[in-house]
Amino acid sequence: MLAKSLVIFIGIGIISGLAFGIYLLDVKSTSQLVFVDGPSISIVTEKFDFKKGEEIKIRIVNSGTVPLIFSDASDGLRITGLSGILMYSPAVQIIPKLDPGNEIEFSWDQIKDGGDTALEGLYKISVKGLDLQGNKVERSTTVTIWK
Repeated sequence: MLAKSLVIFIGIGIISGLAFGIYLLDVKSTSQLVFVDGPSISIVTEKFDFKKGEEIKIRIVNSGTVPLIFSDASDGLRITGLSGILMYSPAVQIIPKLDPGNEIEFSWDQIKDGGDTALEGLYKISVKGLDLQGNKVERSTTVTIWK
């Protein structure tokens, strides 16, 4: 016969494991592309972990139902360290307007704007645009660069 406290601890472990699993499935969804009604933008990368020196392909998708406008030369794309220091921003604007369902593709060779190679670590990819009423639409994701 098992001790009463052992049964209680096993029961608590099973219940907390189930609750944490449901949390990971529902809340921590890693789906990058979700289409919604209204203004929305998505950042899609082929994976989340990259080897040092590997090209990172980034797709910016208008996942809403209204056109988006980019006011700066980088189409709103910025790659920063987690501290917020800018590492890379494209210098040439591809298109100033992104219609619903359309996308822009960038690639980053892990070279920072200053010409140095990016170090291993976490990097935040963010994009900002405006809808036709001037409201900000933004999204970000993180990628990891490994040795």
